[in-house]
Amino acid sequence: MIRSQRTPGVLLRRLIEHLDGAVEQSYRDAGLDYRPRFTPIVRALLNDGPASLRALSLRIGVTHSAMSQTVSQMVARGWVALEPGLDGRERIVSLTPFAQERLPQLERCWSATAAAAASLDADIGQPLAEVLTRALDALEHRPFSARLAEAIAPRSGADQ
Repeated sequence: MIRSQRTPGVLLRRLIEHLDGAVEQSYRDAGLDYRPRFTPIVRALLNDGPASLRALSLRIGVTHSAMSQTVSQMVARGWVALEPGLDGRERIVSLTPFAQERLPQLERCWSATAAAAASLDADIGQPLAEVLTRALDALEHRPFSARLAEAIAPRSGADQ
C-alpha cells in the first residue's frame, strides 16, 4: 500500500521553509543580512545583557553546538561579539554597536512577522505556536522514540 508523502516530518520541514523563507526575505528587503535563527539570541541579549554560549543555549533550548554555530554566523555578519569569560573555556556573547544601530529595522520586521503570524493563526483557527508547544510538551513527557518502541513491540497475545 502506498501512503501519502505528507508525513509529520515532511510537513514540518515544508512549514519551516515557508515561514523562515518568507521572514528571511523580509530581512533582505529591509536591507539586513540577518537570519530568523538570530532572533532568539538578539532578544535574549536585549533582555538580559551579555551571556555565555551555555546560558544562551539553555535559555533558548538548543544544543551548545547549534548555539556556537549560530553565534559564529552572527559574529561573521557583525551582529554579536565574543569575549573570554571568567573561565578560560567560557565565551561571552554581546550585541555589537552595528546590531544596536539596526534595532529599529529589526523591530519593524518583528512587528510585521507577528502580524503575519496572527493572520496565519486566524486562517487555521488556532495559534500555531500553541499547537507546536503542546506537541513539544507531549514529546518531553513521552519521547517519540518511546512511542516508536511501543508501536514496534509485539503486542502480548494479539499476534498469537
